[in-house]
Amino acid sequence: MSLLHDEIKELSVKVHPETVDFAVRLIQTKSISCNEKAVADCYMNEMRKLGYESVFRDGMGNVVGCITFSDDGPAIMYNSHMDHVDEGALDNWQGYDPYGGLLDECQVDNQDASAQDTARCIHGRAASDVKGGAAVAVYTGAMLKELKQRGFAIKGKFIFTGVVQEEPAECAGMSYLIDTTFPKHNLTYDAMVSSEASSLRLVLGSRGRVELLVTIQGRTSHASTPWRGINAIEKAVSFLSALKEFADKLPCDDDLGRATITPTIISCTPGQLSIIPDRCQIAIDRRLLPGETAETAMDEVQTIIDKIKRQDTTFSAEVKVNSIPQTSYTGLTHVLPKAMIAWKIAKGHPFVTACTEALEAVGQEVQYSYWDFGTDASKTAGLDRKPCIGYSPMQEQYAHTPYDKVRCDYILKALAGNAAIYIAASSRTRETFKPI
Repeated sequence: MSLLHDEIKELSVKVHPETVDFAVRLIQTKSISCNEKAVADCYMNEMRKLGYESVFRDGMGNVVGCITFSDDGPAIMYNSHMDHVDEGALDNWQGYDPYGGLLDECQVDNQDASAQDTARCIHGRAASDVKGGAAVAVYTGAMLKELKQRGFAIKGKFIFTGVVQEEPAECAGMSYLIDTTFPKHNLTYDAMVSSEASSLRLVLGSRGRVELLVTIQGRTSHASTPWRGINAIEKAVSFLSALKEFADKLPCDDDLGRATITPTIISCTPGQLSIIPDRCQIAIDRRLLPGETAETAMDEVQTIIDKIKRQDTTFSAEVKVNSIPQTSYTGLTHVLPKAMIAWKIAKGHPFVTACTEALEAVGQEVQYSYWDFGTDASKTAGLDRKPCIGYSPMQEQYAHTPYDKVRCDYILKALAGNAAIYIAASSRTRETFKPI
């Protein structure tokens, strides 16, 4: 291990207590989607305290903090989302306050969830999605700044970004940040490190997702004389049966796993007793593999509809990509399709190679994995084709659960890993940042 990597590990120990304290304060700051202002303020105040040279909020409420080390290196973005899901029923939290940020010794899964360790953890909503990792990312910038002051050659620009509305709105905050905010502030980025849960592994991709909405039409009648109408619920039965048959034939990717399609919500109208429903709406979750898109998924469902129509002349349905309006805490409203594309970066990509060698240099055994869930990397890696990896101390199995927690020992390791990744990648040639 070099002097630089010794310094990285020593410095990670130094800033670890402050990072844990910051993670606690983030968890104590409730930030349900579209209500992230208080936590955005918390991020901005912390970055200003740590000496970030440029800290600002954009029109949608995303926050950005920059530290420039030189003009001749890459810009590497460390990204987190600021929102989280609802805490759910409080009696499921085993006595923990979901916004308490309590620290204690507890039983927690090891890295591959094959056994349990006793470790000090922070408990609370978003500890694992993604406030534990976000705290590490913010303090990574501070570590790099101090390493520069200690005389180490560090190049490029470190950018922390905290985005809004990741949970409900399919890259809404990220898309606005990249497509509107960055050009306005003359910012670019060459690669991204996502703080989504990775259990200290390097995550190299995820399936995409599209939410389809199928509307099956019927005709009302009195429920006492159902033959006078067309029951949309009954028509939905044949559609759902055909959908299940189709789902069993979907392809599989060696790394990302199976493509899936499944109904998630069913509703009907008028939705009253004694009346045959004339509309049945079915929300469908389709997980996509590379090469599949919202359009190809919609075509698949249309093929199912057309086949049923040929067999039943009274069947009528239409399919579309669902979209929802979302108004940010700044008052900006966007209507976006609920669609994210799949992405994957090769283990041999030079950015991944740099990240791998960086983690090994600070004594971490490197493992690779792929997310089951979708993330904002669908914009940066999927659409923009920028090299991207996931790396953080958080564990995926605790996200969105009442067992939400993050290990403090993993926070310590992630501080060293994040700093080493930035230094290793930023010191390499432009080939390191070629499109994926």
